Amino acid sequence: MSELMPCPKCGSEFTYEQDNLLVCSQCFHEFDPAEVGTEDKIFDSNGNELQNGDSVVVIKDLPVKGAPKPVKAGTKVKNIRLRPGSDHNIDCKIDGFGAMALKSEFVKKA
Repeated sequence: MSELMPCPKCGSEFTYEQDNLLVCSQCFHEFDPAEVGTEDKIFDSNGNELQNGDSVVVIKDLPVKGAPKPVKAGTKVKNIRLRPGSDHNIDCKIDGFGAMALKSEFVKKA
C-alpha cells in the first residue's frame, strides 16, 4: 500500500486517489499533490499572506499570563518572525511586554 500525502487543509491522513487528484475523506478537500507547496504559508485574520519582517496590528485585546494588563486591540507590532507548524506562529517583541508569541488569527497586516 502506498503512502499518500495528508490533506493540506485539515491535516487528515485519510486521503484517497481520484483521477489525478487526492481527496480528503474528512473535509472532502480535493488537491493536486504536485501543486501543494512544501513551504507552510501563514495568513492573517483577513487572509493576507504574512512574511518575516512584516508589521501587523492586533485586532482584539489579548490577555497575557503574568501581566497585569492585556495587549490592547490596535497595538502595532513591527518586524515579526514566522514559525510555521506552531500553534502560536508569530514571534515578536511588543513594547511594554517584551518577547512573545501570537496567533496569526488575532492580527491583521499593517
